[in-house]
Amino acid sequence: MAGDHEKTSAIEVKERQVGDVTILELRGRLALGEVCSMFQEKLQTLIALGHTKLLLECSHVTAIDSQGISALVRGLISARNRGGQLKLLNPSPRALHVLEITRLLTVIESFDDEAKALASF
Repeated sequence: MAGDHEKTSAIEVKERQVGDVTILELRGRLALGEVCSMFQEKLQTLIALGHTKLLLECSHVTAIDSQGISALVRGLISARNRGGQLKLLNPSPRALHVLEITRLLTVIESFDDEAKALASF
């Protein structure tokens, strides 16, 4: 059982580009720890490099805690400060629940269709 927890305790990030939108495919837990800090640093680095149209694909996010929420909010603020946007695609049921409770969906747009999400930029 401990081995299963270790496999899901980190967030994996795959990056791809569609036009001028950077899509980050997230898999795992967006939660307290060094890996979440690295995700936040990756977001900030991308934004600093001018990748300010960010779409986070969240269908495989298994959990989000306060550090994960913080990373999303900081990414959103940084992107907006540079004239960009951060949006979500296909949040998993668990992620959606946390986003609804924290009312983040009132400030971060969420889509269930990639083409619609891309067109919204």
